Amino acid sequence: MAEGCERSMAEPEQGDNRRGAIVGLVIAVVLLGVGLWLARELSSASKLQDCVMSGRTNCNVIEPAR
Repeated sequence: MAEGCERSMAEPEQGDNRRGAIVGLVIAVVLLGVGLWLARELSSASKLQDCVMSGRTNCNVIEPAR
């Protein structure tokens, strides 16, 4: 009887392993999305700043018609 208790204490349940892996994957995907969004925002701000610093007055971003 004591042998069975030791084995169950030493081995974690399968559901807990999957839950932790899924949580880690979700966190990684969220961080990747935030990183890509931040990179895009910083890139557009840098382009606008370069335009203004070169002395241009027409630096507005023109969106193409959809």
